[in-house]
Amino acid sequence: MVLALQNYHDTHGRFPPAAVCDESGKPLYSWRVMILPWIEQDALFKEFHLDEPWDSPHNIQLVERMPRTYALPPGVAARMKVPPGHTVMHVFHGHGAAFEGNEGLRIADFTDSLSNTIMVIEAGEPVPWTKPEELEYDPNQPLPSLRAPFRNLIRAGMGDGSVRIIQILKIQESTLRAAITHNGQEPIGYDW
Repeated sequence: MVLALQNYHDTHGRFPPAAVCDESGKPLYSWRVMILPWIEQDALFKEFHLDEPWDSPHNIQLVERMPRTYALPPGVAARMKVPPGHTVMHVFHGHGAAFEGNEGLRIADFTDSLSNTIMVIEAGEPVPWTKPEELEYDPNQPLPSLRAPFRNLIRAGMGDGSVRIIQILKIQESTLRAAITHNGQEPIGYDW
């Protein structure tokens, strides 16, 4: 998924926003829809009515056709009771996070470097894959719930395309917050 995000950036000059919004600022659909052409799902992307919300009469029909890229392994999905068409692939959205604002950031905005910034995390509550509902991040508030699908282990896709395994019970909150932000200038150890 991170490679798809990077390819989206190469094409558009910035990463997609966490949610595509209409002219009034109302969220329509998720970043997961926007990267479909870069995960070999261009035909599905072309079926979306991009001027309608994720749950419009037309677009809601596409939820059941979720790409496998967004799915948990079947046994894990069953244990977590993840409904069909739902995913736990999320991004952090909010002040300082890799997905900040409504336009999408550029690589140059990542002063902490892409290798030190979480782009995609496999954690949290399941949501319909097209729904613009992400992990809201506020540096002055508690972290969002990071329900771990793999028995306290979470996979995180870093901005450089590498994958980190986070031991949610062992990682220090300051380290996790540092990895969430793209420009906080916090040090991150390599032992997490």
